[in-house]
Amino acid sequence: MRSRRPVVASLAVLGYVVMIVPLVFIVITAFTSGSTLRFPPEGWSLRWFSEALAYKPFMTSLVSSLQLAVLSAVFALLLGVPVALAIHRGRLPGRSLLEGLFLSPLIVPELVVGLALYQQFMIGLDLDNLSTLLIGHTVLMFPYAVRVTGASLALMDPAVEDAARGLGASPLRTFFTVTLPLLRPGLFSAGLLSFITSFNNVPLSLLLQSRDFRTLPVTMLDYVQQNYTPIVASTSVLILAGTVVIAIIAERTVGFAKIFGGINA
Repeated sequence: MRSRRPVVASLAVLGYVVMIVPLVFIVITAFTSGSTLRFPPEGWSLRWFSEALAYKPFMTSLVSSLQLAVLSAVFALLLGVPVALAIHRGRLPGRSLLEGLFLSPLIVPELVVGLALYQQFMIGLDLDNLSTLLIGHTVLMFPYAVRVTGASLALMDPAVEDAARGLGASPLRTFFTVTLPLLRPGLFSAGLLSFITSFNNVPLSLLLQSRDFRTLPVTMLDYVQQNYTPIVASTSVLILAGTVVIAIIAERTVGFAKIFGGINA
């Protein structure tokens, strides 16, 4: 066992290097004073951060991405929590099969999901792009809600809920006063994962985009195909900073151990 530890440690260090080094290059490039993406930078300046904040297509698509991510995360939780309760607290036959069915959107390629939504909703039902995109993101975020809240339910002691019902609480009151507060870390983690995944989604958003509603990752992708300025690097750094702020808030309010501890249960 000891002979394997250096190999595992080396692979872990290599993995961290592969993930972190590109971020370092992006952060350094964002502070350049030059007019093109170049490493090492020609000089140091905050010019491109102000350019990014003043670039209207990025700001408009940022608002669109935030709206879509929040709505899809909320809808995924509203649908996923009852399903997780039915699987882990109900007496349904074939629960493992049902859980695998509800987790299936994770293994289906997003382009396949997007093409199906495009054919069935936008062409078949003449639904607008925004509604179809919201449905698609909710479908993709739904497994996170089922899996993470299900893991939290699996770690909960059912005797607590039984005690509440034994004391005369109705099933609905038991859910809101006992189950839901105990599920708070799971709900927070499911919502956080859904929000981040939806915000950064490209394949589905790219396929179902419209001129009136475009997400920030798709707008950035279109920009780099026609321009070579560091504005995309500065925008990426701003997004990274926002992610770090969210992580700090999550750690201070709930704690990473509670947020992610039950996902692999």
